[in-house]
Amino acid sequence: MAATTHTVSNQAPPLVGYEVYLGDRALTEAVDRHLADAAAEVRDEVRRELAELGRAAGSAQAQRWGREANENPPVLRTHDRYGNRIDEVEFPRAWHRLLGHAVGAGLTDAWGRPSGHLRRAAGFFVWSQAEAGHGCPVSMTHAAVLALRADPELAALWEPKLTSHVYEQGLRPPALKAGVLFGMAMTEKQGGSDVRANTTAAVPLGASGEYLLTGHKWFCSAPMSDGFLVLAQAPGGLTCFLVPRVLPDGARNPFALQRLKDKMGNRSNASGEVEFDGTWARRVGEEGRGVRTVIGMVAATRLDCVVGSASLMRQALTQAVHHAEHRSVFGAPLIGQPLMRNVLADLALESEAATVLALRLAAACDAGTEQESAFLRLAVPVAKYWVTKRCTPMVAEALECLGGNGYVEESGLPRLLRESPVNSIWEGSGNVQALDALRALRREPQALNAFLQEVGLARGADHRLDAAFRDLFTDLADLEGIEGRARRVVERMALVLQGALLVRWAPPEVADAFCASRLGGDRGSAFGTLPHGLDLGAVVARARISG
Repeated sequence: MAATTHTVSNQAPPLVGYEVYLGDRALTEAVDRHLADAAAEVRDEVRRELAELGRAAGSAQAQRWGREANENPPVLRTHDRYGNRIDEVEFPRAWHRLLGHAVGAGLTDAWGRPSGHLRRAAGFFVWSQAEAGHGCPVSMTHAAVLALRADPELAALWEPKLTSHVYEQGLRPPALKAGVLFGMAMTEKQGGSDVRANTTAAVPLGASGEYLLTGHKWFCSAPMSDGFLVLAQAPGGLTCFLVPRVLPDGARNPFALQRLKDKMGNRSNASGEVEFDGTWARRVGEEGRGVRTVIGMVAATRLDCVVGSASLMRQALTQAVHHAEHRSVFGAPLIGQPLMRNVLADLALESEAATVLALRLAAACDAGTEQESAFLRLAVPVAKYWVTKRCTPMVAEALECLGGNGYVEESGLPRLLRESPVNSIWEGSGNVQALDALRALRREPQALNAFLQEVGLARGADHRLDAAFRDLFTDLADLEGIEGRARRVVERMALVLQGALLVRWAPPEVADAFCASRLGGDRGSAFGTLPHGLDLGAVVARARISG
C-alpha cells in the first residue's frame, strides 16, 4: 500500500507531559485564595506538593497506569489452590502504583496537617484526573478517621496508620503494617439508603466492646482493605463496628466475599458483596448510635464525591479544549469557530463553578468554626446533589467535541463518561441529598443562616444574582409541599451559591457569563447556547492549560 495513504494530518497530538495543577487557573487561584492566611512555609509546601503531583498526573507513566488499571479489572479469589478460603482481590500492578502514589502524596492525610483538607482536596482533584477508580479506597480511608474518633482508644491505634504516607499491599495483621486502607459496608439487600432497616446482627462477647457479626452486606466498598466500618443491629439498636480483615494473631477474620459487582464504570475499583458469619468486630461509639457515629464520615465522602466530579469535569474540559486547539475546520482552528467557542465556554463555566465550590467546602472543613460547620451541614448535600448531577451531561458534551475520536476508547473520554454517574449514586443518590438538605433547613436554622450569609457576601455585585437570591428566599419561606419540589429548591440553592462564589472570586467575564446563563435564564437546554454579547473568547482562554 502506498505510504502516502498513511499520512496523518489534522489530528491533535497526545495530551501528555502537561501540568495538571499549575496549568489549571481556577484551581491554583482557589488554593492560593484559601491559603492566604496560612504561614508562608505552609503555602510554599502546599504549592510544591501540588505542583509535583500535577506533573505526575499529567505524565505518560500515570496515563499508562490508568489505562492498564481499567483494562485489567480486579479479580476475586475466594479459595487458594488447596481449597482454603482466602477471599482476596487481585489487582494489576498499575492499580497498586496509582494507589501507592495517592497515599504517598498524603491523600489520606487531612486531619493533622495545616490546611490539611484544602491541600488534600486539591490533591485528590489533581490525581483523580490520572485515574478516578482508585479514589474510592483513598476516600474511605481518609473519612474513616472521623468515625473512629468516637472511640479515642481505637483512634489512637488506627489513625496513624490510616493517615500514613506509606502504602503496603497485602493482608497482614495491622500492627505489622506501616499504613492501612479502610472500606465500608453499610448497604443491605432489603434497603439501600435506609440503613435503619439493616438486619446484620451483632452479639456481644464477654470482653467490653467486642461482638460477633452475622449477616450479608449487599455493597461493600473497597473489599481488599485492611479494615471496614460496618453498621449492624446490636441489643441497643443500630451500631457502628470496626471489622478488621486480619486478627492480631494473624488469623483471617470470617469475611466471605461472595462476588464482585460488574459495574458500568469505575471498572478499576472493586466493589463486592460480603457475608459475615461469626465475624469479630469492635464497637465504635455507643450502641444504638451507629448513624450518628458514621455521619461525619459520610459527610467527608460526600465532599469527595463533589471533588471527584469536579475533577472529571476538568479533565473532560481539558481534553475538549486541547482537541479544539489542534484541529482545523474549513481552514481555521476549531477553537476559533464561534459555535465551538460557545460550547467550550459553556463547559468551562460548569467546570470552574464546580471547582470553586469544591475548594470552598474543603477550606470550610479546615476552619473548624461553628459558623463554617453550620455552612457545611447544608452546603455539602446541596453541592453533592448538583455538581455530581452536572458531571455526566458535561462529560458527554466534551466527548462530542472530539467527534468520532471521542467515542473511541483510546481517547480516554469513554472511560470518563462511564465514570461520571458514580458520584451521583454513591453516598446517597440525588433524592437522598435533596431530602437531607431539607432536613437541615427544617431542623438546623443555623445552617440556613450560615448559607444565606455566605451568599449574601456577593449581594449587590450582579443584578441577576440578586434576583435569583430573592427568588430563592421566597422558595425557602414556603415549606408547604416542599418535599415534592426539593430537587428544584436544592438546584436553585446550588446555582445561587456557585454564582455568589464566582462573582466574588472569578474574572468578570466568567462571573458575567455564569450569571447570565445560569441565573438570568438566558440560555437553552443544551451546552453551547450561551447568549450573544459575552466575552466567550476570554472564558475559553482561561480554560486552556496555562504555562
